Amino acid sequence: MSALVIETTGLRKEFRTRRGRHIVAVHDLDLAVPAGGVHGFLGPNGSGKTTTIRMLLGLARASKGEMRLFGEPVPRHLPQVMGRIGAVVEQPKFVPTFTGRKNLTLLARSIGVPATTVDDAIERVGLTGRDKERFKGYSLGMKQRLAIAATLLKSPDLLILDEPTNGLDPAGIRDIRDMIRGLGDSGVTVLLSSHILAEVQQVCHSVSIIGNGRLLASGNVDDLVGAGAASTTRVRVADQPTAATHLERAGFTVATNGDGALHVEGAAQPEQITRVLAEQGMYVSELTPVRRDLESVFLQLTKDNTIAATVGAE
Repeated sequence: MSALVIETTGLRKEFRTRRGRHIVAVHDLDLAVPAGGVHGFLGPNGSGKTTTIRMLLGLARASKGEMRLFGEPVPRHLPQVMGRIGAVVEQPKFVPTFTGRKNLTLLARSIGVPATTVDDAIERVGLTGRDKERFKGYSLGMKQRLAIAATLLKSPDLLILDEPTNGLDPAGIRDIRDMIRGLGDSGVTVLLSSHILAEVQQVCHSVSIIGNGRLLASGNVDDLVGAGAASTTRVRVADQPTAATHLERAGFTVATNGDGALHVEGAAQPEQITRVLAEQGMYVSELTPVRRDLESVFLQLTKDNTIAATVGAE
């Protein structure tokens, strides 16, 4: 069995517009998702995330390239592995006047799984106590929970979620995030597609970042953000111009970004900055390490990425 749950090689998807132009939605994508935990599939809206997921699930045809799920080539062997996969890609259809529990019970019956799986799914998504309410009265967050519960009825080894927090308020986002983290910790491999980089950093073990349909970076979250190392230090001091001069003479790089503080690069330890300033009789009122996050990594990766998705008419 392959150690990778999802693997794509040279995956490409092109669309032809009515005017004869070719739009490359996914550009020779090499994607590798290891077993276990939560893997973030990150990128801005329109970067090719949903198109990639639809190809993996047989909902769209790839223009070229190879795809494997659990080591099996897809879409050719998709029927053999589909029972191990749960996915929320589009808003599922539930009967509005039925309760959440009744909707799940009917679905469980239709796919031939025991009724006891309904209880387990409801508990895992945190709908216990709300499952006997009608679906039409559910909040958007509760509807999203029920959709995920529906995918859990067959106890999938792989759960694919496409932008599961879209439209949710902060409390709903937190609840879905906690639920996803719990699923990943339970042994389910979760592919979490999102454009909210800061939010995803709190739940993902590993990530793949794409832009314009191209893979920009992939790996362990801590490795990508430098294992939490601070890249700059924010410094506040009464006489900033003089402080900047002394710090630059000491070999540091100093910049301002409009927040009323100096941003100093090149200090392995913050105390090096305080030592330089203290020797000049200057004392800091703030000394804060500014740590990189997925958002800053993404912005750095895409800063010089000017490859357009449109490759022109043919």
